[in-house]
Amino acid sequence: MASLTPMQGALGYRHAAHLLRRTSYRFTKAKVDEMAGQTAAEALATLLQLYPLQLDQPVYPNSDLPGVPPITWVYPPGGNLPAQDFMLRPWVVSWWTNESLYDPGIGHRMAFFLHQFNVVDILSFATTHFCDYLFLLRWGALGNFKSFITKMVTDNCMLRYLNNTENSKNNPNENFAREFFELFTIGKGPQIGPGDYTNYTEDDIVVAARLFTGFRIRGQRNVIDTDTMLPRGDVNFAQHDVDPKTFSDKFQSTTIQGASNADEMWTELAALVDMTFAQPETARNFCRRLYHFFVSRNITSEIESDIIVPLADTMIANNYEIKPVLEQLLQSQHFFDMDDSDNSDEIIGGLIKSPVELALQSISFFDLPIPDPMTETQAFFQFYNRGVAQRMFAQANMPLFYPFDVAGYPAYYQAPDFNRQWFNASTIVARYKLPAMLLSGKLTIGGSANQPLGVQLNIADWIKSSGVVSDATDPYVLVQDLLQYMLPESPDSDRFNYFYITVFLDNLPPADWTYEWQNYLDTGDATEVTLALERLINSIMYSAEYQLF
Repeated sequence: MASLTPMQGALGYRHAAHLLRRTSYRFTKAKVDEMAGQTAAEALATLLQLYPLQLDQPVYPNSDLPGVPPITWVYPPGGNLPAQDFMLRPWVVSWWTNESLYDPGIGHRMAFFLHQFNVVDILSFATTHFCDYLFLLRWGALGNFKSFITKMVTDNCMLRYLNNTENSKNNPNENFAREFFELFTIGKGPQIGPGDYTNYTEDDIVVAARLFTGFRIRGQRNVIDTDTMLPRGDVNFAQHDVDPKTFSDKFQSTTIQGASNADEMWTELAALVDMTFAQPETARNFCRRLYHFFVSRNITSEIESDIIVPLADTMIANNYEIKPVLEQLLQSQHFFDMDDSDNSDEIIGGLIKSPVELALQSISFFDLPIPDPMTETQAFFQFYNRGVAQRMFAQANMPLFYPFDVAGYPAYYQAPDFNRQWFNASTIVARYKLPAMLLSGKLTIGGSANQPLGVQLNIADWIKSSGVVSDATDPYVLVQDLLQYMLPESPDSDRFNYFYITVFLDNLPPADWTYEWQNYLDTGDATEVTLALERLINSIMYSAEYQLF
């Protein structure tokens, strides 16, 4: 029986590493060690927080302009920003990625969770509007889901991306209304008949589109939402359908009265949100998404009844606050695979890392020296744009903030494969080039493959100084320590010996390694130890186990 009963006692290294990998893009030995001695509840108390940003806003270099500081903020626009808005987009992606790397909590991962089913393309509007959208995701990440969805309705990027700025009483556009039901909130459910789904009908979409008429973008960003303090869209009453809106029996045949002025358009919107969130399926659909993202792609009838429904009940009881649901799920026996007789068969190591987890958790684990965006601006951009975004993400089939369509990134929603789509013939090369990029400090894939990545992992120095390896003179301990932190599960003896004897020692006596390591410490010449260490790191990061979390 799947159980939401809280796990008791100290986490230990295995469970601490599992919890950190699933909740944060920042994975470090120090954090695993800290959490290993904590209970799940204690660990979550530090993870379920929004931490201050490294930089409040993205930056853009302007050093060639007289009288302008070397760096200007992208958001809100200041100084002499480029006339071509497209030049700012990669700087925003670089900034968001860097913030994700340094976020010690769940904030950025939850923001991305909200993004992947409330999708907006970075091309949908000006870059500053897209920054507003990113800050709205951050605002909603650990907040109230119902409030977040209400705010998303009037996000300028969303209004434009889904064409609601073209939705008027004389020419209704159903695109926004369709995605409000299908993607943002309640979901379709199985189709029952023509135009009839389990949770709503095509006629409900038509009626909702009428309610959304007149909601418009504000390109000037001069209307500020008093709750989020972010720019939002507004209403144009002249373009609004003022007649009553009656929905199907899926919504208990609810009628929402038409607005008689602009202020009442907001009343109509609140009534639509209330009507949608009054359906238990809205909470259940959210919790299924949460389960797929944080736990497993498989939702059996047992999981539905024992995990999804109780989580949804918790969400409803807490008026759609997200944090209580995360607390219940992420400290449960089920999340740690402790609710049946085999605690190593389902959850831990049961998901394939997305390119974001694969890259950022590797970079943070090896503590690569990231260029400072304020003092090493071009190197910062080279690393994050040309290296991370273009090579580690896009070539692994995840063009960050350039989703394939309104449904987002297929690995998050496309049943039955879900996350298995991250690892296929079109993505494997980019994933396997990751260690080569980090170790060589070169782009290694795509055009300009020999150009600098912008950072480089000196593996011998890292082994000596990082503290990950407790005794580097002992090759057995060295391999054991690395595998403990780098793989989600401890390998069996045959697999361990493969990494230890075949790969690392190259079938030579252990004493040979001890001699070479001591020689490195004495002389500073890392040539021989680097060869062995790079073989080992490449092999671990190539392994099927490392692709999982």
